[in-house]
Amino acid sequence: VQLVESGGGLVQAGGSLRLSCAASGGTFSVYTMGWFRQAPGKGREFVGSINRSGSSTRYPDSVKGRFTISRDNAKNTVYLQMNSLKPEDTAVYYCAAANLAWTTSSRNEYPYWGQGTQVTVSL
Repeated sequence: VQLVESGGGLVQAGGSLRLSCAASGGTFSVYTMGWFRQAPGKGREFVGSINRSGSSTRYPDSVKGRFTISRDNAKNTVYLQMNSLKPEDTAVYYCAAANLAWTTSSRNEYPYWGQGTQVTVSL
């Protein structure tokens, strides 16, 4: 499956952005989808995961209550709504896919990755 992220950009602290990830080349509805981010000089960090049907989501404490992951299986797209953005949310954001029935925060379980989209949050 091929993944293409979009929706990144520059936003002021406290603002919002919605990232999209369009999938092609596979049966989207069999994949658990995840979002990760990587800031300069840091490792790739888990941001959220959603199961095949969209009935279950998982977030780390760093974004819980601010970020929401959702999916539209009819459009083969997963979204990441980011609210109350902070400068420390600045990173390249990646979506990923795993042929699993459950959510997972482990990047090693995701074999498919997009190319990433830059999110920059200014003061």
